[in-house]
Amino acid sequence: MGNQLAKHGKKVIHVVQHLAPGGLETLTLDLLRFAKPYDQVLIVSLEGTKQESIDNWPKLESYHNQIVFLDKEPGVQFNVILKLIKAFKAIRPDVVHTHHIGPLLYAGYAARITGVPTRIHTEHDAWHLNNTKRRRLQALALKAAQPTLVADATRVYKQLCRAFSYKNIITIKNGVDCDKFRPQPITEARAKLNLPLDKHIIGCAGRLEQVKGQDQLIKALALLPANTIVAFAGVGSKREQLAALTNKLQLNERVIFLGLVEDMATFYGALNVFCLPSRYEGLPLSTLEAQACNIPTVAMNVGAVDETLCPVSGTLVKSGSITGLANALLENQNECFLSPRSYVLEHFDIVKMVASYNDISEGAFA
Repeated sequence: MGNQLAKHGKKVIHVVQHLAPGGLETLTLDLLRFAKPYDQVLIVSLEGTKQESIDNWPKLESYHNQIVFLDKEPGVQFNVILKLIKAFKAIRPDVVHTHHIGPLLYAGYAARITGVPTRIHTEHDAWHLNNTKRRRLQALALKAAQPTLVADATRVYKQLCRAFSYKNIITIKNGVDCDKFRPQPITEARAKLNLPLDKHIIGCAGRLEQVKGQDQLIKALALLPANTIVAFAGVGSKREQLAALTNKLQLNERVIFLGLVEDMATFYGALNVFCLPSRYEGLPLSTLEAQACNIPTVAMNVGAVDETLCPVSGTLVKSGSITGLANALLENQNECFLSPRSYVLEHFDIVKMVASYNDISEGAFA
């Protein structure tokens, strides 16, 4: 690991649980991509191997010199802490930035006892803190690592303040790359993805898992006009179950599973509306990305989703309400909005987010 960081500039190590397609992982890659040119940035994944991860997410190939995998086995593995201690002693990073509880437990502690001067831990959602055992575990991990604790949403900040008597908590909201995610001609975008030109297309992006609620969108689609179809971008363990539900509701001609989409800006550009039907969320990136592409958004009111929606063009739906979701999507068909993009540019530009994280290591929040 040591020879992958040069000897000049600030040395920053991000530690994640795994590197698989997802919002948190994309955000971490963006933190790497938008780092200062003279800073040296590395991402350490506790789980998985490099080749397996690149095979599952080809986007990682371009970062192959900046990603390291520890191939951690399931369960508590104390040898991982020892590996990280050895690596941190060799590299002497200026910043170790952990994301979620596992990396905090292993890398946060290793960073503190090796004297890493700036330790940051970002909490990307807080619904797991409702579990007493997890809350106690995180309290111990924070005590051991003593990082600057960052909430990525106002709601997460409030939950952290309620859960922990921890003084050093700040809020830095997630950001998206507004140069990458920008409006594009709908006909060109649909042609690239082989999507029909004559349909009203609702898009949904995310892992195909129970927590992401794609089944709720399929059920809502059954209540919408026949010219409306849904396109799903993403892969996951619920793919077959979702296909079975589509078949059961006789919607096979109206639901398209695109699989893993590498060019998400084109995906958003092909849509009339974006929908996030999740059962749980932190502060999602997909709603921000869609709106940066000027696509109006309808979402279930869970987690900090409300903080991401443009107050003019965004629509929140009561969590779990299929008819509410269908009604919101139907109303959305008849409206034309000025610019959800301007809302994202003002509040969620990734350049501002990266600058705020840099400020921590410069002592701005000390």
